Amino acid sequence: MEYRGKQIKRKDANNEKSKSSKITSEEKEGESKEKESKYGHMPTFPYQRVFTRAILILGVLTVVYFGTKDGREVALAKQKEVLHHRAQDITCSDDYKAELESFPGCVPRRCGRAMSDKLVSGSEADVLLSIAKRGMALGGSQGGATILDLHSGALSQGKNFVNIYRLNDAKDVFKKTDFTFYKVVKTKIQNAIAHHFGVQPQSLYLTHPTFFSRLTAAPALTVHDEYWHPHIDKETYESFHYTSLLYLSDYGRDFQGGRFVFIDGDNTNRTVEPRKGISGMCI
Repeated sequence: MEYRGKQIKRKDANNEKSKSSKITSEEKEGESKEKESKYGHMPTFPYQRVFTRAILILGVLTVVYFGTKDGREVALAKQKEVLHHRAQDITCSDDYKAELESFPGCVPRRCGRAMSDKLVSGSEADVLLSIAKRGMALGGSQGGATILDLHSGALSQGKNFVNIYRLNDAKDVFKKTDFTFYKVVKTKIQNAIAHHFGVQPQSLYLTHPTFFSRLTAAPALTVHDEYWHPHIDKETYESFHYTSLLYLSDYGRDFQGGRFVFIDGDNTNRTVEPRKGISGMCI
């Protein structure tokens, strides 16, 4: 009787476990149905994973496109580079070539831009910088750009220009050797332009005008101070068939900003980081 009683107790315990398990299962099933009825099934369709990845890639491409549509930037000359000679050819304008045909020996073999560190030495650039500083000390623009033209004597002073050679304080500012040195450097650049573009040196006149420029961050007060807006020298000055720049200071060392930027038709900005002694030529 005692053994049978134990068997009955075991059966009762097993029945209770079975009922408990069943109740728990039914509760879980009820919760699952409640969740499904509350949120619904997740939508699924064929190739769902492929479609999701395609949407992600399209989004990335869209961000890249709109982030770069204003133009990409290419360094034409970095400040730390030492360039023996670097050139980029561009297509000559028909109007430009037609105009130059009126001047024998002036039609270029090519059009474009070129730059070199080997044309003018650092010591020569220092001498030119000394000449510019001595002359500009007698004037100075209230805006962002001070100009000194040794040929005409034009010097920025306030919002206007004065003739530096008529100033009493300018009598002993320049020496004869300064003008001689200036002419030597100018002739170097003249010959380099003639050689690169295939024109006759004697047909180039780098005197209308040649000038020193000092640019600062001061707000522009006149049109002569606005050096940062896009422009074409030939359209601004009809006599500018060729343009040359010689830098007398270093970008990132003597000043910040002030890079020279070519805005090209292929939606690319080609930049030159000024380096003392680098000479750039373009048409």
